[in-house]
Amino acid sequence: MDVVSSRDSLPKSSHVHRLTEMTTQGSGAPMRLVQYVVVRSDLVHALGWPLGAVITQACHAATAAIHLNYGDNDTQEYLADLDNMHKVVLGAPDQASLSTLSETLAEKGIAHKLWIEQPENIPTCLALKPYLKETVHPLLRKFKLFK
Repeated sequence: MDVVSSRDSLPKSSHVHRLTEMTTQGSGAPMRLVQYVVVRSDLVHALGWPLGAVITQACHAATAAIHLNYGDNDTQEYLADLDNMHKVVLGAPDQASLSTLSETLAEKGIAHKLWIEQPENIPTCLALKPYLKETVHPLLRKFKLFK
């Protein structure tokens, strides 16, 4: 799939929202950068963690993934339009599925941060750097929206 973008013709200092300018060739459909966050749903539903504590874990992971990939072009583009950032929060049923996902992402070269709560040393969630949805969605398809 070829990507057509006018971003290369814009000045680097331009703050024009460029995501809608990227289209798949021939489709005219906009391509969107998304940051995926995958949270262990068993923390709330089986282990009784307060929802606020679990949300905090997701915030830590998302912030860490952005920080670790701050120089990445997609991350910079994602951050250039703060009012239009798009995140998707998915639920992993347990620690094993979260760890397996992290291993799969690492094998595929997908930048992410597995957040491990300290001092308990418990993996709680992971966040990917911003990617085009089409790039990473197939790897996350089995996970449903966090509830």
